[in-house]
Amino acid sequence: MNFLAHAWLAQGGSDDFLYGNLIADGVKGADLTAWAAEVAAGIRHHRRVDAYVDGHPVVRSVRERAPSPQRRYAGIALDLVWDHFVARDLGLARQESRLVARCYRLLADRPAPARLAPMMPVLVEQDWLHRYADFAFTCRAIRGIGQRLSGPNRLAELVPWLVGDYPRLEADFQRLWPEVRAALEIPEA
Repeated sequence: MNFLAHAWLAQGGSDDFLYGNLIADGVKGADLTAWAAEVAAGIRHHRRVDAYVDGHPVVRSVRERAPSPQRRYAGIALDLVWDHFVARDLGLARQESRLVARCYRLLADRPAPARLAPMMPVLVEQDWLHRYADFAFTCRAIRGIGQRLSGPNRLAELVPWLVGDYPRLEADFQRLWPEVRAALEIPEA
């Protein structure tokens, strides 16, 4: 899961909790004492979601279907694909989302960890969370992430497979997402 899915799962929590979920990929290590308690709880929640999704039988099956030369990168691409399906199912291509506006406000008002700091203003300014509803945009984002990794762009090499496997990926998401939500969605207080 990527930013949008993590935000959906965390939206029932406080702004600090949601913010922790949004920045967790930029936070290294287990020692979270430098963070406010609710932000740290959000970071831990994000990590639980990642572990749950990565270990889920649906995701393991999808990774096995990925072309073998790029298989080790499939998880990164799938995180964005899952966000695409969340955005599409929420109708974000057609309407503004209060959740997305809340995320953008939090990301604009607070500094992201160093690793994410350059990306967050771009994510907000270019409205990535709404734009994930467009699969072509999602594929461009996957290619862009691959450009930031060392070596050949293995993520870009995965895109034709993602496009060709789209109907199966959609079916996989429809099995995965309800289970993730049931296990890890934070209810509104």
